Formats: sequence, structure tokens, C-alpha cells
Amino acid sequence: MAMCACDNAPKSPLSRKVVDYALVTVETPDLSGITDNGKEVLNLYRFAADEVNSIYWEQYFGDKDALMGKLSDPVQKTLAEINYGPWDRADGKSFVDGYDDRLPGAGFYPADMTAEEFEAWDNPDKLSPYTMIRRGEDGSLQAVWYHDAYKESISKIANYLTAAADITIKPSVREYLLCKVRALQTDIYYESSLKWLEMDDSKMDLVIGPNETADDQLFGIKRSYEAFVLLKDDARTAELMQFVSRLGEFQENLPGDPAYKTFLPGTGSNIFSCDALYYAGKANAGIKVMALNLPFDSDVQRDKGTRTIVLQNVIRAKFNSIVAPAGEVLLTPDDAMHLSSDAFYWNVVFREVAHGLGVKETVNARGSVEEALGNQALTFEEVKSLAAGVLMVCQLQSHFDIHHIFTKEDALTTFFTSLVRAERFGEGSALGRANTMIYNYLREAGAFERHASGQYSLDCRKMENALANLTALVLETQATGNKAFATQFEDKYSKQSEDYKADLMNLGLEKIPVDIRFDFKTR
Repeated sequence: MAMCACDNAPKSPLSRKVVDYALVTVETPDLSGITDNGKEVLNLYRFAADEVNSIYWEQYFGDKDALMGKLSDPVQKTLAEINYGPWDRADGKSFVDGYDDRLPGAGFYPADMTAEEFEAWDNPDKLSPYTMIRRGEDGSLQAVWYHDAYKESISKIANYLTAAADITIKPSVREYLLCKVRALQTDIYYESSLKWLEMDDSKMDLVIGPNETADDQLFGIKRSYEAFVLLKDDARTAELMQFVSRLGEFQENLPGDPAYKTFLPGTGSNIFSCDALYYAGKANAGIKVMALNLPFDSDVQRDKGTRTIVLQNVIRAKFNSIVAPAGEVLLTPDDAMHLSSDAFYWNVVFREVAHGLGVKETVNARGSVEEALGNQALTFEEVKSLAAGVLMVCQLQSHFDIHHIFTKEDALTTFFTSLVRAERFGEGSALGRANTMIYNYLREAGAFERHASGQYSLDCRKMENALANLTALVLETQATGNKAFATQFEDKYSKQSEDYKADLMNLGLEKIPVDIRFDFKTR
């Protein structure tokens, strides 16, 4: 990946917001080992992903063409493309005249629907992750299944995936693609998730469908469409796969009461290291993920496991263009010496592994963690994965289980730097709130000192202890489904401090990007 700072963006009141997303060119890597059939499969994957973009625009916002037709400022158009709508994802504020600020339910629910009306509505389909809520002609609420709402685009996706299945030489790929077609046409994803996990012998991977609930900040129910087209690094994947057999051990070693970590991950889990070739839909909106842990279906996680996918070219781009330069601004020189690209990579790996651990169902008959915690569920899941992930790296590095040259202090220092820079994702996102909550919890524990110069010095021992205590607290909250405590805790710790505002100014003065956006190239 090559990065462009984009300092020559047209002068506009919104130019700063666009420059905050460093433009990264994603070029197709060497495909010399891929057959002509395989290259055509990759093309079909990308065509399918483009249809996902169309679905996501409609799902999250509405009519893309109507919005873009109103915009004459090219910078404003770029910002709308980045955010997939007229709302800044950092805070939900509108940057286009004529549009109110983003509603917590985005486009999943009628704009005039109240939470009370939804809760009083007697329709079990309303709780499905795969229904849009609309008003009928008589004004009553209706649940419209995704496969009906986006029938035309799903038909096109089905044609692309069926064509790819016809020409692939891998039986596992064919089975997955045909099963995924049926899933998209029915909104029943269990079988296709199993087939995806079993498809471990392909150089190429396609993640496609409605996955994350982050956009539904009203109830945390509805899942957004996204797609990733990926190319596996076989050598790095072989290195990562040695940890799969130890998932039970990692689960057992999580901090806290054993009663709150009884979930047993399936034995069919795998870990891939990939280069990202294309992002679409939710994946390409706002902040770009560096790794995935899917599927989210707790039944699949129990019966088969999960796949962790580490997006190595995206990780590298973010470390080089954001985390490393941010650390030079935020840390004292002695602490900045502990910044490590290897540590950043492994922190990301085990952050995603942590998503597949912990607890999925409450221990007191309150249903799943998602059902019990509602719109707090995703934020607490992000806190858990961030904190537990770096703890696992520290434990493995202490026992020399990760054969790369970095220390536990490197892992914690790099984690903290990424934590502070990621606060800039804003209170409008679960990930932004999660990073802020961890920062404030660490500050309360005395894990760092912020000097008058604006630079931090770290106490890694206190940081590690605090992260262990926080992980145990989150696991207890998830296991007991204690929504009242979750709400209280998030309200207390998710407020961005004056120190954060000063950090924001310092990072801005040094022109450190908030995140990246992609310019996808093909050969």
C-alpha cells in the first residue's frame, strides 16, 4: 500500500475532514500463483461486492443518487462517499444542508418511530437481525426481510457467486458459494457460515453479507451488509494457525470468575493472514477494520468456531501512516522507543481472537449477551476484545510463544498509542467509545502520567493489572446481562476528557490522519 497525504485537496470548509482520512492505494498483489479461473473468480467477487455497496447505501441512508445530485462541492461529495451518507461517523452530525443529524437507528427504522412503539409492537420478526422496519400504507409498523427489501441486488450477487462456483477448481469454494447464495436469498446463514469455516484450502476468500450491528445504535439488532475480497498469505497463515489448538487454553486463562467464561469455542476455528483487495459496504464506511472475527452467530461459534482474518496490508498502512507518527507526538522519547510494528500486528491478531472467547449466553437466563445488553453490547464487546487481546499477547510474549523481537512493554506501549489515537473515532461509534472507556479506566488506575508537554509516560505494570481487572469486569457484565450496570459504566467512562481534546489538537497540528481510505487499483 502507498499513502498520499492529500494536502492538495480543494479548499473547502470540509477539507480538514477529508484529509483526516489518508488516501491509501491498494494495488493487486502478485497473482502469478493464481490460475486464470482463479483470477476470474476474483473479478466475480468484486462485482458481487459492488452490489453490496448499493445495498448498504440504501440500507444505511437511502437514495445515494438523490444525495449526490444535491452536492456541488467535490470535497463534500468525497466526504459523503467516505461516510456513505450526509453524517460524520465520528459524531453523527450532518455536514449537508437539508439533512438532520443521524438518528440512532440510521435507516433501519422509520424516522418517526419511538422506542416505546417498537417495544409495544407484537411481531417476533422485529427482533431478527435481517429485517428492515417500515411503515405500511395505514401507518402501522411492518418487518421487511432483507432478501425482499434488496431482491434485485441480491439476485445479481447470486448470479455472480453462482458463476464463480461454476468455474472454481476448489470443491470447498463451490460448496461455500452456493450455500451463501441460498443464505442471501433466505436470510438463514447457519449452514453458509459452517461452509465458510470449512473452506480453508483456498488462496482467495470472500466475506459477504449482513454481519455487524454497529450501525444500529437504537437497539443494537440490525446487521449491515459488507464485503471483503481477500488474498491469503499462506506462510503467515501457517504461523498463526499454531495458536488455534490453544483457544481453550486462552479461554481458561482469561481474568475473572470461571463462572463467567464457560463458553467453549468450537474446534473448527482458524486464523488467516490476508491482504485486502477490496472493501465494500459497511466495511468501507468511515473507520476501516484491520481484522475480522466471524461469524457472529453464537451457535456457529459453539458448534464449529470462528475464523480470525488479519488484514496485514491494512495493519501495515495504519501503523506506518498513523500509529507510529502518533506515538512520536504522544509519548516521551523513552516510551516512544517501545513502539513496534510487530507488536501492533500481534495486538490486532489477538484482539480478534478475543472476540471468539469469553461468554456468548448469559448465565442467569437473560438470553444472549446481545439480547441482554442491547445497544451496550457492542461497546462492551469491543472493550473486552481490546483489553483481553493485549493481555494474551503479554502472556504469550512472557513465555516466548511469539517468535518475534518485541517485549511486553512494546505490546503495551503500542496498544496505548493506538488507544489514544483511536479515541478520535468519536463518541458516535462503539469502537471510539470503547477506546475512550479503556483510556479513562487506565487513567483512574494510575497506569500513565500526562506531562505538561502533552506527552505520556507509562507504568506498564499498572496498565497490565488494570486491563486484567477491566476484562474480568466486562466478562461479568456480559455473563450476567447487567444492562443497568453497563449503561452506568459506559456513561461514566465514555466521556472524552480535556486531555483528549488537547491530544486531538496536538495530533491535528502534526497532521496525523485519523484513519485511512482506499483507492483500489487493479492490474
